Amino acid sequence: MNRRQVLQGSALTMLSVITPAFAKGKEEMNALTMTATWDKIFPLSPNIEHRKVSFNTRFGVTLAADLYRPKNRNGKLPAIAVSGPFGAVKEQSSGLYAHTLAEAGFLTIAFDPSFTGESGGFPRNVASPDISTEDFSAAVDYLSNLDGVDANRIGILGICGWGGFALNAAAGDPRIKGVVTSTMYNMSRVNTLGYFDKMTDEDRWNAKVELTRQRTVDFANQSYAEAPTLPTKLSGNEPVFVQQYWQFYRTPRGFHPRSINSNGAWNATSALSFMNTPLLTYIGDIRCPALLIHGEKAHSRYFSEDAFKQLKGNNKELLIIPGATHTDLYDNTTNKIPFKRIVEFYQKALV
Repeated sequence: MNRRQVLQGSALTMLSVITPAFAKGKEEMNALTMTATWDKIFPLSPNIEHRKVSFNTRFGVTLAADLYRPKNRNGKLPAIAVSGPFGAVKEQSSGLYAHTLAEAGFLTIAFDPSFTGESGGFPRNVASPDISTEDFSAAVDYLSNLDGVDANRIGILGICGWGGFALNAAAGDPRIKGVVTSTMYNMSRVNTLGYFDKMTDEDRWNAKVELTRQRTVDFANQSYAEAPTLPTKLSGNEPVFVQQYWQFYRTPRGFHPRSINSNGAWNATSALSFMNTPLLTYIGDIRCPALLIHGEKAHSRYFSEDAFKQLKGNNKELLIIPGATHTDLYDNTTNKIPFKRIVEFYQKALV
């Protein structure tokens, strides 16, 4: 046996000794389980056919999705893939958007991102710019090969952090013929610079020191520490936008047991990849029509406004909803989501 074979054998032996818990968790998540019961935060329309579907990303993760198709529609339909908000599941906002667009005549899917909800992937509750962008292109792979879909008329829609991933996907995937973002976050920017870009270089470096130290601890413990999440109860001293998140995720209005923001926490070191990998660098390459929607009163409004400045061409639009907050565009309790305008956009873009 030569030296290379000895080293390979030693490495394999070491891995088998020190990572049994990690391997067990990965094995468990490869077996996808999707509930058969209707457990959305919105009712199913009698005019919509619904079923659970799944498909793989090129990173080998199986994504779980809800497919919505309008009844009594024949032929190949235009299709839209929807995801978000960041930390939510398809039973919440993305499902509402997908269901509403299906009522308007589109075939739609709302999917759980990699490592979250009913989708596969280990470790759980983690995200990264590349993998999360790939989730959208994997959805386009699926829709492009689905009977009853016109592969030349596929759009995507991202909510909150998934708005940024949607723009990133549209910049790199010409199969996408129309992209809508709603109450968009740039997850790289907020993790790298903090809210309202107030994080200093020293603050960022210290955060990296702490997060990489946590990686070492996680490996030793064969488990993953959790990041801070929404409080179980409000004290009244939280920032207004945190209170608004709580009022959606932690109350019957938007609570779902599989949602990270409702009933869990992100992997503590998940922020590292965003701090070192910028999103939206090449969104000026987007040639398809784009509609960026944001609330006038949203704390996150600057993400959409600045992203819009990077876009090129006369087929791009920034739509500011008067009086709307960030979470007003999560559901339609305040009738702030401009569904009519979104439908009109896709009817024109997906021709």
